[in-house]
Amino acid sequence: MAVPENNGSSARWTQRFAFTREPMAGAFFWLSAFYLVYCARPEDWIPGLTYIPLAKISGIFALLGLLTSAGRSKRGFRDLPREAFYLLGIICVLFASALLSTIWKGGAFFKTLDFSKVLVAWVLTFLVASNFERLRRIIFIQSASVAVIAVVSVLKGRSHPRLEGVIGGIYSNPNDLAFAIVLSLPFCFAFLLRTRSLPRKAAWGVAMLAMCTALFLTASRAGFIDLLVTGTVCLWIFGVKGKRIHLVAGAALVALVVGSVAGGRLKDRFLDISGSDLQNGVDVSAYDSYEQRRFLMVKSLEGIVHYPQGIGQGNFVVYSGTWREVHMSYLQIAVEGGIAALVLYLLFFARGFSNLRRLRRVPGLDPEIALFAGALYATLIGFVVGALFAPESYQFFPYFAVAYTSVMLVIVKEQGRSDESPPDSSRPPKRWLSVHDRADELATARRGTDEASTMHTGLWRDPR
Repeated sequence: MAVPENNGSSARWTQRFAFTREPMAGAFFWLSAFYLVYCARPEDWIPGLTYIPLAKISGIFALLGLLTSAGRSKRGFRDLPREAFYLLGIICVLFASALLSTIWKGGAFFKTLDFSKVLVAWVLTFLVASNFERLRRIIFIQSASVAVIAVVSVLKGRSHPRLEGVIGGIYSNPNDLAFAIVLSLPFCFAFLLRTRSLPRKAAWGVAMLAMCTALFLTASRAGFIDLLVTGTVCLWIFGVKGKRIHLVAGAALVALVVGSVAGGRLKDRFLDISGSDLQNGVDVSAYDSYEQRRFLMVKSLEGIVHYPQGIGQGNFVVYSGTWREVHMSYLQIAVEGGIAALVLYLLFFARGFSNLRRLRRVPGLDPEIALFAGALYATLIGFVVGALFAPESYQFFPYFAVAYTSVMLVIVKEQGRSDESPPDSSRPPKRWLSVHDRADELATARRGTDEASTMHTGLWRDPR
């Protein structure tokens, strides 16, 4: 067997060939459609789409894509990282708590069944996003969709206090809308810094401005705290450490302008926490909300003590007697899924941070991957803090963020293996060689007698 000529681009050619031979275009299309429908909710604001069950269609085809991807992707189910099994464990525990619930078994079961779609999307993302271009495209769908939702909410929400109910589904509640905006803003930041095109930079800048405006109009106190934390992390990573000090000054100016124009209601809601000088019904409602959240937290702790196995997803609103959710994700998952669900929940998101730490230790990390890794770090920090003030245990965006970290880490690993030892397309590698074996083989290759060595190891080696 002759040694292929070293042309200096063997690793890139191998990666391109590995991508084109994967027949996963259909699965990736339906995965993209699922992200688009979930994040953009076009049926809520585009006339005529209300009567088309887009969510069901994209979900069914995403499931079919998952089933048909087995054995066709270069990654298999056996390659799934530990966090995928933590997510599977969370869903299994939620099903168990639904069946054991003394409140409403049927409601909890079907809500858990609906939530389990996140596992399908998560696993399919890991299997199908075979290179960074595909992963970036998925992140773009989420970021652009939330930006469009923010614009639509601002334009259509003039007569809606706090933009409540302007968009349906996950965006109908102003706190949920603010949470989605904050978790997507770091990605918009990354896309703005990535592109060199001035029109694209302007487009992303306008999108971020609209998102901040929509967040202030929601008057969500939890969303604002989350924005402060996430924005600080973004400015530290992209501005201070990235030596772009002008970003810090620009962000401060934007926050001042947007806050003065659209932040009046938010300021009043913070002042209403004291319970003094309540001038209208909205002020009273803000104060009552604060008092109610304290009561719900205490009630959730009582539920955890009495029902350590959980009361079933969505059943806390009945158990509390107030038809309200507890505004803390950690208590929400604990009281409805049980203590086991909380442990798995914490382990799952801890893996996201672990993936990012491992990425930071990779020498010579691609600048674009490092850019989006920084955005993911800001997103996860924002989630960890925001989860203290909002019931977001079942929103998909945080789970997507962990999936992005997992895919990014495995892509970097695959690129490292490809650069180090491109495999022979005619026969799979049998084992990794030791350092001494590798040195011996390269020495043999330089003497032009590597044929026997190559046949023995089953690995293609560049004679460099």
